[in-house]
Amino acid sequence: MTENEIKRERAMLCAVDIGEYDAERSLDELEELADTAGADTIVRVIQKRPAYEPGTCIGTGRLSEMAELCEREDIDTIIFDCELTATQIRNIEDVCGVHTIDRTMLILDIFAQRATTHEGRLQVEIAQYKYRLPRLAGMGLKLSRLGGGIGTRGPGETKLETDKRHIRERIASLSRELKEIEKRRGLHRERRKKDGVLVCAIVGYTNVGKSTLLNTLTDAGILAENKLFATLETTSRAIELPDGRSVMLVDTVGLISRLPHHLVEAFKSTLEEAANADVILHIVDASSDDCERQARVTLELLKELGCEGIPVVTVLNKCDLVPYIDELTAGENAVRISAKRGEGIPGMLQAIADALPQSARKMKLLIPFSDGALLNEIRRDGKVFSEEYTAEGTMVDALVDIKLYSRVEQYKYQDR
Repeated sequence: MTENEIKRERAMLCAVDIGEYDAERSLDELEELADTAGADTIVRVIQKRPAYEPGTCIGTGRLSEMAELCEREDIDTIIFDCELTATQIRNIEDVCGVHTIDRTMLILDIFAQRATTHEGRLQVEIAQYKYRLPRLAGMGLKLSRLGGGIGTRGPGETKLETDKRHIRERIASLSRELKEIEKRRGLHRERRKKDGVLVCAIVGYTNVGKSTLLNTLTDAGILAENKLFATLETTSRAIELPDGRSVMLVDTVGLISRLPHHLVEAFKSTLEEAANADVILHIVDASSDDCERQARVTLELLKELGCEGIPVVTVLNKCDLVPYIDELTAGENAVRISAKRGEGIPGMLQAIADALPQSARKMKLLIPFSDGALLNEIRRDGKVFSEEYTAEGTMVDALVDIKLYSRVEQYKYQDR
């Protein structure tokens, strides 16, 4: 018996540098995205221009060179590091004779591969339709082509043969379905608040180790790969903090610079977990040369989602891979950990406890038998870790709700 090997596509990456951002660094990220989607980067092309060429994005002379490279290097796919119009894609493909996609199509394709839950698939499908709808007019013969490979997964090319009205109806139908799921998610959030459940949202750039950290803390069993967007679905797990309080950890989708608007819209319900959290755990890859920019992208998106005012604990992950960390990068309140090795976890948990609002306090009390009603309230509203009956009363080690502070203060146990 022989195993069928999945043939990886040979890709050419192209960027038009008009001074908006660091084109080389952006292409490095695009190469990682291409690798995640299942393509090997064979050639990279960058052209400096004052503006994008309206018809082909890149200059016509450079496009002719690209056509020769495609033939010589046996390129399967051209990936542009910017958004292309349908007309530009068609013109590029006419010259190069190679399947052409842009950055957004690539990210959408990765999301289509990675989405495993019903909600995730709905979100991806809506994003794909919204992206393709304004491009229908320029796609021409592509609408009748049943494609394969990067940029063609998801709802399928055959759906694009229908008219715009049908696609709008499909978007509306999917959106209604997604709203029902969002409504249920909202009810769960309300229930957590009503029950006094503390929530800590784990956020950060894609591939910084969020899922690895959640697995280390809770044995959640989440897919944790060294690839971009390894996980898309929200996962929640409860852990106990050093002060005895329980907190619900909520993993969120990884972020990326220039994340397509359609994806931000589609995954807003997932990202809103951060806006409703009591504390945000911002994970940063300390081993990345680009960690400061990645952290900035994450914080800017959190600001867009309305997360101002929520305490943020910055966690520098993968510290085992770097000999030292610049204090300017780290910040005075940052915690250093290695999620993979489990190093620095106690300090991180203490930082979370310190950042959370003081709703309860761990105390050792000696409550007289005459005040048994107070002990019952502590059991009901807090958590009792140990309980021992003595001649003077009941000795308890408990997590006491803030509402009871004034009443229990007199019973604080002092070791003689």
